[in-house]
Amino acid sequence: MKPFFEELYEKYHRDLFQFIYYMVKNRQAAEDLTQEVYIKVLQSYQSFDGRSSEKTWLFSIARHVTIDYFRKQGRKRKKIMEFFNWEEKGDSLKDNEALPDEVAELNDRMREVYEALDQCTVDQKSVIILRYIQGMTIQETAAILQFTESKVKTTQHRGMLALKKRLGVKGDNDHEA
Repeated sequence: MKPFFEELYEKYHRDLFQFIYYMVKNRQAAEDLTQEVYIKVLQSYQSFDGRSSEKTWLFSIARHVTIDYFRKQGRKRKKIMEFFNWEEKGDSLKDNEALPDEVAELNDRMREVYEALDQCTVDQKSVIILRYIQGMTIQETAAILQFTESKVKTTQHRGMLALKKRLGVKGDNDHEA
């Protein structure tokens, strides 16, 4: 077990942390969630049957941990909304959390891309991060997200259209999917 875990950590830690970091946009939360992924890996190591690659298995766990985090955040926001008396029509809490540290160093255009990405659906965001930032194949992305390859392609296409629209980019094939 120890050599397996150490090898897994060595091979994928940076990519795993980066994936989670881009999803949650908060270094502390990403570190905590990465640790949670490793705890789940240790707990479920015996059930890993090798039907998928180690990388796919690891990122699938990371995706589920991240989705659970978003659900918890949604419940917290709902409790806050119920606690306060929002009298003005249209008031809502807005997440003004800073983008990842690296984004602060990027030029304005890249910052716009990351902000637009944050407005995509969770599925679109996951696919775009895995495909374009992590450089994974359609097959790897499908296995991690438990999607069909067709769904990955469709979600990627729609996500890219949404990004283009939010960024005001015109393209040859700007038709809706």
